[in-house]
Amino acid sequence: MKIMMIFDQIQAGFGGKEKGHLALGGKKMAIGSAAMFDKYLSEVDGDIIATLYCGDDYYLENREEARRKLVAMTKKIAPDVVICGPAFNYEKYGLLCAEVGHAIESETAIPVVAAMSVECVEAIDEYKEVLTIIRMPKKGGIGLTDSLKKILQLADLKVNKRPLETFVEENCY
Repeated sequence: MKIMMIFDQIQAGFGGKEKGHLALGGKKMAIGSAAMFDKYLSEVDGDIIATLYCGDDYYLENREEARRKLVAMTKKIAPDVVICGPAFNYEKYGLLCAEVGHAIESETAIPVVAAMSVECVEAIDEYKEVLTIIRMPKKGGIGLTDSLKKILQLADLKVNKRPLETFVEENCY
């Protein structure tokens, strides 16, 4: 399973909140927080083939253009699945994940898994009916390992077109 990640500037490893205006970019490899998934990828025969990133402030100030470019880049890279997040409790990143994830699923045949904590309430409330969003702890919270495994499990279910209802009911918003 070829996985592509979509990160904000923090998860991509380019700095903290002060780097929120980082322009859109990408690398054909795993970068930043993608390493969190390393020990679980073999459980789903997964490989992170690319990481796209965008500063959360840059995204919010350039929503239409950034979303359009992220969708176009996703089409070009052609992963089996896209993982937007984990956004933890970063609300602006949660919006990026939800909006871009929904756009990718709406405009391509590529499935998307998003992940965020309850603090991303605006994104969850607006997108939980149209995008699968894994429940996860906030940054530093208990249960991260379980959430990472569930993100990959849902990606595997979607890629292999297996039934999702029970999994979503138990693990998503």
